[in-house]
Amino acid sequence: MTKAAVLGAGAWGTAIACVLAARLEVSLWARDAAQAATIGTSRRNDRYLPGIELPSTVAVTADLSAATRGASLLLAASPVAGLRSLLRALPAPAPLVWLCKGFEQGTGELPHQIARAVLGANARFGALSGPSFAEEVARGLPCALTLASHDAGFARDAAALLHGGRMRVYYSSDLVGVEIGGAVKNVMAIAAGISDGMGLGLNARAALITRGLAEITRLGVALGGAPETFMGLAGAGDLILTATGDLSRNRRVGLELARGRAAAEIVASLGHVAEGVHSAREVLKLAQAERVEMPVTEAVCAVLDGRLTPAVAVERLLARESKMER
Repeated sequence: MTKAAVLGAGAWGTAIACVLAARLEVSLWARDAAQAATIGTSRRNDRYLPGIELPSTVAVTADLSAATRGASLLLAASPVAGLRSLLRALPAPAPLVWLCKGFEQGTGELPHQIARAVLGANARFGALSGPSFAEEVARGLPCALTLASHDAGFARDAAALLHGGRMRVYYSSDLVGVEIGGAVKNVMAIAAGISDGMGLGLNARAALITRGLAEITRLGVALGGAPETFMGLAGAGDLILTATGDLSRNRRVGLELARGRAAAEIVASLGHVAEGVHSAREVLKLAQAERVEMPVTEAVCAVLDGRLTPAVAVERLLARESKMER
């Protein structure tokens, strides 16, 4: 049986291990030995994915060499902040797909740039992205994702390996576009959460999502992404889910900002990573460097940094002059 190694025992890593175990040999690696022992014994990951039973066939370990040995595909399920160190620790090269979305703080690099720097230009790698709350995936509810790689053959083969059951996996060669869609939608979800938290209504939320998608597309195309990618699962699909779903951590950040809480306090209380908080500043720096106009992103950054209250940020967006929609 083909083996897949899931590297990272957070919510998403645990969820995809649960799903893939129905048709693949699966190992789940946890960085913390105590966490690995607890999950292995109880068959539950109550810290990150409570209420979900891990299949008995999933081998849980804190030994990275044991987890990756014999694997045909590695699935890196760490946050972006931990991706570089995880890739450096890999005992041997193997085809790799990452599940994280966002920019590395400090360098501003996307996951594929990190992977190329650590693994080399000849490594086979790609991103799995799209609208997918871990809890729903783990419960076996239907979802559709996109697997993207610069290597179209690898994207096709890796998608075929992961595709099955109630998880439909498409493939794409637009790695940059898929990564930009997955990263920037988190920033827009914070904006939507602020709007909802202020009680601005469904009209305002729809407007924010639509104009947010326009910002994502402008930046993505400037960086070499294909426009049609942003109308697909990794663009519009992921944005709609993250901006409207109650399970969205980034939307929850926006809701709490609207209530007057500081960003640092909100992040500390989440217990999970909300990538949009880290990505917002990197997105804005990138937009400025590329001369791409992103007013919603600017407003989110100003609120996160405490330079504007949510109410003032909204008023400034509304006060912008009328212009042609594009």
